[in-house]
Formats: sequence, structure tokens, C-alpha cells
Amino acid sequence: MPLREQFTTELKTALKAGDGLRVSTLRLVLARLKEVEIAARPGGQEVGEAEIQSMLRGMVKSRRESAALYRQGNRPELAAREEGEIVVIEGFLPASLGEAALAEAVAGALAETGASGIKDMGKVMAALKARHGAAIDLAAAGPLVRTRLAS
Repeated sequence: MPLREQFTTELKTALKAGDGLRVSTLRLVLARLKEVEIAARPGGQEVGEAEIQSMLRGMVKSRRESAALYRQGNRPELAAREEGEIVVIEGFLPASLGEAALAEAVAGALAETGASGIKDMGKVMAALKARHGAAIDLAAAGPLVRTRLAS
């Protein structure tokens, strides 16, 4: 089932169940999706599943940063809400690679591209994205690639 349909189906289910956090999070997701679709209209592009997954990853990243700031500001109740939203949003994302699988993917991309220095980081990251798509967290892969290329 496409992600758009999953969002609306889950929203209906959450409304019937009275799950306030899930309802508000799904409404935020749908609003963000609408913004992305409106932004894509002038180019005549259709927003595909990969773009939606990228949008969801961005939402998760934003909430992680917010939760960290709330914890620093001694606001655990707000941090807990952000973390609850993260759980809901991540439920729509494919399982990401674990640390061992990520290290293996980076090693494979380095070998595939023949990267020899930090100037080849873009090629390696592009290869990782092409091969693993939404299953890889590029924010986690970046520092690993940089470390491997620097040594």
C-alpha cells in the first residue's frame, strides 16, 4: 500500500482509537506531505515514495534535534512528546541498516567507486544512496565514510 494511503488509513484508525499523539503526528505528516506536493507542482513532478521517505527522515531528524534541546533545557515532557512522534513516524520507514551492515555497505561502496581520498566522498555517498536507497541513514554513513577516506 502506498504511503499516502497508509497515512490516511492510520489516521482514521487513530481517530477511532482516541490516540491523541498518533493523530496529531499523522496530521503533521500529512500537512508536511501537502507542502512537499505543492512545492513540486511548478516543476510538474510527482512526489514518489522515495521523496516521501526522505521527507519522513527529515522529520525524524528534526524531532531528534528538538528532543535533545528539550533535554538540555530541562523539559523532559516536551522531549518525551518529540520521541513519541519519532516512534510514530519511524513506523512508516523501512528498517534502516544496523551498525555492522552500515560498515559493510560503506566498505562495499568504497571498493565499488575506487575512492582514495576525501575528495571522493561525494561519489561514495552517491553510490550508497543508489544501492541502498531509503534503507540507509546517510547522516550516519557520512562520518563513517569520512573516517575511512581520511585514513
